[in-house]
Amino acid sequence: MERKEFLQSLGAGAAFALMFPCVSGCSNDSEDLETFPVSEGVDFTIDLTSPESAPLANNGGYIAVKSSEELTYLDIVVARNLEGELVAASKICSHQQTEEVRFISDEGGIFFCSTHGSRFSQTGTPLNTITNNPLKVFNTALNGDILRIFE
Repeated sequence: MERKEFLQSLGAGAAFALMFPCVSGCSNDSEDLETFPVSEGVDFTIDLTSPESAPLANNGGYIAVKSSEELTYLDIVVARNLEGELVAASKICSHQQTEEVRFISDEGGIFFCSTHGSRFSQTGTPLNTITNNPLKVFNTALNGDILRIFE
């Protein structure tokens, strides 16, 4: 095989190897994809009287917090839903792991990722076909003005 033929055959193979992951990058999630990594053992509190927690005083308000779990930092959205209950979910979208999940008042209050439009119920169930992977939702418990977020 001549050098020119070798380079041409190598070029086509390399182009295929690079193009395949790019073409499938924005497709719907397949069933065998793992959900995003989340540390086990999330357990922290938020003082609802702190200035940072002020948006949680109103139904539909939310804040984004970082929970430090040893050396891992988890981005979490904490919201007061439209019924006045406090809910918490991962800020990291289960579609492509972007950190763009917010709480919005649409459809009675949902978690929404602005990157590709993924929508999730307050229980983490996907509400559209962008992803089949649920959003990680955390437990909450209120004791006076202290909100506990845990798994």
